[in-house]
Amino acid sequence: MTLSWIQIVRLGLVQMCLGSIVVLTTSTLNRLMVVELSLAAILPGLLVGLHYAVQLSRPHWGHASDTGGKRTRYIIGGMAMLAAGAALAALCIPLFPVSYAGALALSVLAYVMIGAGVGASGTSLLALLATATAERRRAAAATITWLMMIFGIALTAGIVGQILDPYTPLRLMKIVGVVTGGAVLLTTVAVWGIEARVRQERQPEGTPFREGLAQVWAEPRAQNFTLFVFLSMTAYFMQELILEPYAGLVFDFTPGQSTSLSGAQNGGVFLGMLAVGIAATGLRIGALRHWVIAGCIGSATALAVIAALGPAGLAGAFVPAVVTLGVFNGMFAVAAIGSMMAMAGEGRERREGTRMGLWGAAQAIAAGFGGLTGAAAVDLLRGLLPDAEAFAGVFLFEATLFVAAALMAARIMDRGRTPELVPGE
Repeated sequence: MTLSWIQIVRLGLVQMCLGSIVVLTTSTLNRLMVVELSLAAILPGLLVGLHYAVQLSRPHWGHASDTGGKRTRYIIGGMAMLAAGAALAALCIPLFPVSYAGALALSVLAYVMIGAGVGASGTSLLALLATATAERRRAAAATITWLMMIFGIALTAGIVGQILDPYTPLRLMKIVGVVTGGAVLLTTVAVWGIEARVRQERQPEGTPFREGLAQVWAEPRAQNFTLFVFLSMTAYFMQELILEPYAGLVFDFTPGQSTSLSGAQNGGVFLGMLAVGIAATGLRIGALRHWVIAGCIGSATALAVIAALGPAGLAGAFVPAVVTLGVFNGMFAVAAIGSMMAMAGEGRERREGTRMGLWGAAQAIAAGFGGLTGAAAVDLLRGLLPDAEAFAGVFLFEATLFVAAALMAARIMDRGRTPELVPGE
């Protein structure tokens, strides 16, 4: 028995919950550290990088699903750990002025919990989708679940941005408590019973983890795609930790306004994903390769515009430019995800979870590396240049990486079959 469309949407609710919690830790808490607490941007950069480093465990979670692991247990347990980590991270914000060392130690623990929770829940969810979704529905299922994740991010950021002002630590803790508690409850209800209905479709795979991972890495398409994921996601995440501080330091955005900015950006991502889904699936316009390249080039152009707005003092055009960046990010992301899900079943059989874990680990490394590099570069350049020019330099470098990713996509996605967003019957 394979997943029905209703079950796929239910699993998408889990992705929505993941996005809702993560956006608070990578956007709102990051901005509060840099602007309200006047901490160096490298600090939240290191913490977010730590949570991505912990996600190097993703291949293990994926392999566990290939060997008949209890995916429901990992999904719910991982979400609970993520929620607890996010609550602890929020608690650390008012502790920094009281005890910097104590708050930092608790923050390290919190972001380790966040990384472990995302790795366990997210990878197990993707493995369940990859192994229990009919082949003709895999890429479409990925599109649906990622649209729901982006919707969760945009909705949470938008609502939190409206109710966070005037900012107080108590208000922050109440908001985080509602979001995290609701996410755990919704995840439990959404995923309950699904695995039991599809478990009989899979026979356990007994290959040891190291051997299974080596077999997947030996596949040329899997290896090339892993390298592409790392490069493109480095570009994708480099602005994650600096866009809201840029809004606060250069354009004088309040905490609520900058959080709403994240919601607007992710609203653009949602629109970009939806547009590609309609064009490539319903209208059969363009292959995934074309949408990946267009998304990368468009993202590079939008970043160049954002870089120019700060030195020029054009605050009115900033939000539209950020939304445009989100649209092109969404175009690139959904096309890459569609390729990932379609390719998960290629090569040696019963390795879908391991492949998804490998690509998830590459994404996590790139996200941590990109976010940390962006934050460190801003700190370095702010010591030499005015704030606007310092941020602009990093945005332009990120744009260059997107161009390089587009060139790589044109090379590696030319070879062999380019999967459609929804393969034919």
